[in-house]
Amino acid sequence: MLGRFTVRPADDGSNGFGVWDGAVNGWRATGIDDEEKAYELASDLDVQYDAHGPRAADKVRHVDPAQPVQRAAWATGELDVWINDNGQWLGRVRDKDGHVTWVPGTDLRPL
Repeated sequence: MLGRFTVRPADDGSNGFGVWDGAVNGWRATGIDDEEKAYELASDLDVQYDAHGPRAADKVRHVDPAQPVQRAAWATGELDVWINDNGQWLGRVRDKDGHVTWVPGTDLRPL
C-alpha cells in the first residue's frame, strides 16, 4: 500500500501539517510546521511500512550515496531508496526542490 501515509493540514486550527496513516485511519504525526518536512516524514514512513506493518528487509534497498537518475518526460532527480510494493520495485526520487516522487523502476535511467 504505497501512499499509506499522506500529508494533511492540521485539524487543530493551526497552520501546521500532519501525517495521516490510512491503514489505521489516524494521525501518525501532528504539529509539523513545514509542509516539506511533513512530506519527507510521510515518504520515510512509506519506506518503513506497507499496508500490513513493517516492510520486510528484503523489500527495501537503500542507495548510498543517492544517485542521479533521469525519468522519461520528467526532470532529473536523486534516487536514495528502492522499495518493493506489490511485486513492483519503486524508487524514491527527489527533484532539485526536494519534492519526493515514487517512480517505477522501469521508468528510471542512471545519468
